[in-house]
Amino acid sequence: LSGVEDVPIFLHKKKPPLAESEDLDDEFLSKPMASNALIEEEKARPIQIVLANEDEHSFELDAAALEKILLQDHVKDLNVVVVSVAGAFRKGKSFLLDFMLRYMHNQRESWIGGDDEPLLGFTWRGGCERETTGIQIWSEVFVVDKPDGSKVAVLLVDTQGAFDSQSTIKDCATVFALSTMTSSIQVYNLSQNIQEDDLQHLQLFTEYGRLAMEEIYLKPFQSLMFLIRDWSYPYEHDYGLEGGNTFLERRLQVKQNQHEELQNVRKHIHSCFSNIGCFLLPHPGLKVATNPYFDGRLRDIDEDFKRELAELVPLLLAPDRLVEKEIGGNKVTCRDLLEYFKAYIKIYQGEELPHPKSMLQATAEANNLTAVAGAKDMYSKSMEMICGGDKPYIAPADWSVVTRSFVNTRGVLPTTLAALANLVMGVALLSLCVWAYVKYSGEFREVGTLIDQVAETLWEQVHRNLAKIVSVYMTTKIQEIAVHKRCD
Repeated sequence: LSGVEDVPIFLHKKKPPLAESEDLDDEFLSKPMASNALIEEEKARPIQIVLANEDEHSFELDAAALEKILLQDHVKDLNVVVVSVAGAFRKGKSFLLDFMLRYMHNQRESWIGGDDEPLLGFTWRGGCERETTGIQIWSEVFVVDKPDGSKVAVLLVDTQGAFDSQSTIKDCATVFALSTMTSSIQVYNLSQNIQEDDLQHLQLFTEYGRLAMEEIYLKPFQSLMFLIRDWSYPYEHDYGLEGGNTFLERRLQVKQNQHEELQNVRKHIHSCFSNIGCFLLPHPGLKVATNPYFDGRLRDIDEDFKRELAELVPLLLAPDRLVEKEIGGNKVTCRDLLEYFKAYIKIYQGEELPHPKSMLQATAEANNLTAVAGAKDMYSKSMEMICGGDKPYIAPADWSVVTRSFVNTRGVLPTTLAALANLVMGVALLSLCVWAYVKYSGEFREVGTLIDQVAETLWEQVHRNLAKIVSVYMTTKIQEIAVHKRCD
């Protein structure tokens, strides 16, 4: 949206919680003050989680602020959906996100609101100077019930606009890469058309993700939605998703007569994202672009824009359209996302852009940290259930016996079975060598025939029952471990 972007106007009315009695020094005077403080604390607002240092052109993660959002008890273990909007500055990213907020608060057909409602949420304003810096996240995490009955946590993320007069290419690449690496849906906000430099910038910003992908054989990013604002050619391609996808298919088509550089850009984009789409959005009207007092009221916005906007937002945020965040093929919870943010921000804090393998190492480190955090949380909950404050006393001697027994039965194969497996492997390798010699030299043909017969018998008889034996053994071990846990 040319001329509109990014001062809020953020407040969603909520019933404030009552002040706790222990926080009150005076029953009559302190209670209103404490209650007012809680009201302020509970107001949903954009929270800066990645801080931009303009003098040093560096970025820092506000881990405490992010923890406060992601580690809330009701969302920390839910799979997360992260919708991020990125692109050039002063193109209406924050303006769009506020309509997404309106949808998340009112998921009905009339979600878009009345004509006289001002637009509240992320900070935005008209003008030509940038508003958003770093990366912001809405403090309210939306819990949505999907059609399959599962619950997911939805986060909305706003990013610093690229290519303003105060940001280097490294700054732009860092913000775009961080938001793309941590989002499940990345909306690439563009104005009027998809130009070749837009594709080249996208290639630059995602290059390190593609190189890291070569190490793990997976596409590094999930869904990319090209959002073309102020689309002026509906006579060629209609507004909306269908027209946008047709247009995008032509733009990203690899042709034999194209220069190799142009072909590589298109191949690169396809190699980075699992799903790519495009939506064409009309201009919102001159009142929006030229009125310095415009505050987001629908009466000032053209009907075409409102109609297409009502199609776009549910396309991204409807319960049956939500894309859960995955890294390495595994779904990510809010707790996991915190660790990934911590790991990824480190690799962008140096003077140079990171080597691809450092991204891979950061992902591996984050995987380990999330596993440790999950195991620690599970251990704490299990211990609370077994020997919490409301449980009977367990004698230290009994506790030591049970824990020692559990440690010695970790599900690892017994030593005798391991030795037997090594023996079988040795005999098999020796037989293979003898069989190969017989086939090559023609000598000891009787031995070769015997080996063939034994191998055929093993394949038909032993292999058939091996799966059953292993299944019974593992089931027994799991039952033993479960018994020990109950005893603990």
